[in-house]
Amino acid sequence: MTYRNTIRACFTGYIVQAIVNNFIPLLFLTLQRQYHIPLGQITALITVNFGVQLAVDLLSAFWVDRIGYRRAVVAAHVFAAAGLLALPVLPEILPPFAGILAAVILYAIGGGLLEVLVSPIMESCPTDNKETAMSLLHSFYCWGQVGVVLLSTLFFRFAGIGNWKLLAALWAVLPAVNGVVFSRVPIAPLIAEHAESMPPAELFRSRMFRLLLLMMICAGAAELSVSQWASFFAEEALHISKTAGDLAGPMTFGILMGSARAFYGKYGSRIPLDRFMRGSAVLCILSYLLIALVPVPAVNLAGCALCGLSVGIMWPGTFSRAAASLRRGGTLLFSLLALGGDIGCSSGPTLVGLIAGHTNMKTGILAAVIFPAGMLLCMHRIRHESERSES
Repeated sequence: MTYRNTIRACFTGYIVQAIVNNFIPLLFLTLQRQYHIPLGQITALITVNFGVQLAVDLLSAFWVDRIGYRRAVVAAHVFAAAGLLALPVLPEILPPFAGILAAVILYAIGGGLLEVLVSPIMESCPTDNKETAMSLLHSFYCWGQVGVVLLSTLFFRFAGIGNWKLLAALWAVLPAVNGVVFSRVPIAPLIAEHAESMPPAELFRSRMFRLLLLMMICAGAAELSVSQWASFFAEEALHISKTAGDLAGPMTFGILMGSARAFYGKYGSRIPLDRFMRGSAVLCILSYLLIALVPVPAVNLAGCALCGLSVGIMWPGTFSRAAASLRRGGTLLFSLLALGGDIGCSSGPTLVGLIAGHTNMKTGILAAVIFPAGMLLCMHRIRHESERSES
């Protein structure tokens, strides 16, 4: 096998992560009705998913280098497959919410490992332009999200939503197969293996690192605050059918998010990354206002789609910015950035769900506008920091 196979396995790894993060939100209303689970516990599923990923991100910084990237990335796929297989089984054995929660924890371990491992493995592969390659890699998360929504919607349409347990088992096939592929493909020496890594104390003292970490928190929150609740929002707040809501909400979100990443992956060498990210943050603020403040369902759905376009570059762009600015960051840098991203992925939709539980979904999404605004502020500070270091 060649490094092309490694790159393809990395692309598929992000599709697996898209399954982990986006399949169960399509079932929120179904689970609520089937098992009589209140909205607060539905919100907890999001919080626990990304909370576990967050813990894995933190712990992996200390042991991934010891066991090796190959073993760790294979284990990630095993956990992802196990969680998806457990999802239809455990609610019948345990109390329903406890069973679902246990399955979420299993696949969240896999998702957290994938977030830490796939980007540095891709970064280590021989490619011409690291920034565009990273953007292209992260676009596959979006195509995975689109595939999950589209194929799941078609399955529900023709097989019935009552057969969701079969679909969960079918989705487990992909991580199982890709785990086998990762056990065989070549993995290049990583940054931390061929260069002196920055000590943790030095990394934490870096103002640039602290700003980039805050950017990752804002990037994860800005993306997931809308995408995790898009299906529920379309059905419950806009009173749109599940099929139409999933297609117009989370699927369109994913298409446009992937398009933004693929666009930068193709033309990024001609566009300054910082300028593209600043424009995206402004567009993201606008999309949140369209979702929350305009009393027209079609405009609200357009806002969801526009949000996908605007957040596309935030996560991979921050990774690329960090890799270029902190070249000695090593595994610890990637782990802590993934940690920050998952803090955002957990806190953003959790904030929306908590506020929506006391008011309504539109108010919850409006509150989350602080995240793209924070992204814009961090970028302004990083620009100032870069100019000061160059002078």
